Amino acid sequence: MDPQDHERFRDFVDVRWSALLRLANLLTGGDRHEAEDLVQTALMKVLGRWRQIEDPEGYVRKVMYRHQISRWRLRRPHREATFAAPPKDLGVADGTSAADLRITVGQALARLTPRQRTMLVLRYFEDLSETEVAGTLGCSVGTVRSTTHRSLARLRRLAPELGAPAQAATTVPSSNVPKGAHT
Repeated sequence: MDPQDHERFRDFVDVRWSALLRLANLLTGGDRHEAEDLVQTALMKVLGRWRQIEDPEGYVRKVMYRHQISRWRLRRPHREATFAAPPKDLGVADGTSAADLRITVGQALARLTPRQRTMLVLRYFEDLSETEVAGTLGCSVGTVRSTTHRSLARLRRLAPELGAPAQAATTVPSSNVPKGAHT
C-alpha cells in the first residue's frame, strides 16, 4: 500500500470509526469489547483490499455483518444475561428520556439471540429492505420476514414499555376526530 492509500485509509477510519462502532455495538448486543473487536476485524480485512474497494463504508459494513453472522453461527447456545428492570418513569422532564429509551432498547436487544438482533439491526437500524437483508445474510426473504416477525414479538414481550409511546401516538381521542371520519 502506497503512502497516499495509507493516508486515505486512516482518514476513513478517523471519520467513520464512531458510526461503525455504534453499528457494531448494536450487532453485538451492547458488548463494547466485542463491538471494538468486530470493527477492528472488519477494518483489517478491508485494509488488504483498500485499492479495489469503490464504496469503503458499504464494504466495511458488509464485512461486519458477515463476520457477526459467522460468530453467532459458530457459538453454542448460551444463557441470556439478566438486567434490572428499567425505571418506570421514562418521560422525565429533565431531557433524559431519549437516553433512557436508548438504554432500554439496547438492553432489550441484548436479550435477543444474536440472529434475532442481527435481523432487527439490519432491517430497522440500517434500514435495509427484506431483499437486501436476505442477500446480506445469505438466506431467503421468507426467513427474513419470519425471523423479523418473531424477533419483534419477543422484543415486545421483553420490553413492553417500548410499545407504549407508539400505541399512545396512534390512538386519537374521539373528540378530536372530524365528523364523518368514523365510517
